[in-house]
Amino acid sequence: MLSAGQGKRLLPYTADRPKCLIELSGRAVIEHQIDTLVAAGFERITVVLGYAIDMVEQRLHQRYPDTLLDIVFNPFFELADNLASCWMARNAMEEDFLILNGDTLFEPAVLDRLLDAPQQQPITLAIDHKQEYDADDMKVTMDGARLTRVGKALALDSVDGESIGMMTFRGDGRRLFQEALERNMRSTEALSRWYLSLIDELAESGAVYTASIEGLRWAELDFPHDLEHARALIRDITASNITATPASAGH
Repeated sequence: MLSAGQGKRLLPYTADRPKCLIELSGRAVIEHQIDTLVAAGFERITVVLGYAIDMVEQRLHQRYPDTLLDIVFNPFFELADNLASCWMARNAMEEDFLILNGDTLFEPAVLDRLLDAPQQQPITLAIDHKQEYDADDMKVTMDGARLTRVGKALALDSVDGESIGMMTFRGDGRRLFQEALERNMRSTEALSRWYLSLIDELAESGAVYTASIEGLRWAELDFPHDLEHARALIRDITASNITATPASAGH
């Protein structure tokens, strides 16, 4: 989980806390994410923190056992984009793993859809579709289920969907990503790059696939106007969990 930034575009809501500690229905964003991962069966979660790490650590230690979480500090959080956060968490990539952006909220079925993707796919990116895309969307192009490009600057007439900020790495996909991470962190542009820029490079090898979550609900927290959508999503998920019967509530 990449949760190192302050989230300055969400000011004033992040004036006294990082984005991951914004409260939604009585729990912080990061707690909603961790709770969903745990419900899906994850037993070890690496969280990359930076801004106000002491505040976040205190919250997490109050809520979760130490056996669940590994907390990693990214000291470059004010200078770097999330490629550096991936570098800080590279020791957690020795087994199959999932990367989750710290500002992506989602109903449990979104995670289920991604995890149900074919096991033989080295790298799988969760994507959604909509009628129109803007400059801030992390857009994708595809050839069938294979990813061909991912980036914000793709030509709009070529776009097939958008990344939701969640992806899995299995088998050889781990090695491909680790090698790309090592190679790119040695470049002079490393601190200004997203980890998805590596996925854009790896797509040329044919190792990156997509899993559509179209029809399922998720939210990304970038700007204050995103909060209304996120609050509605969490309210609906919470209500569904309360009203679900034991037979329908499990994974």
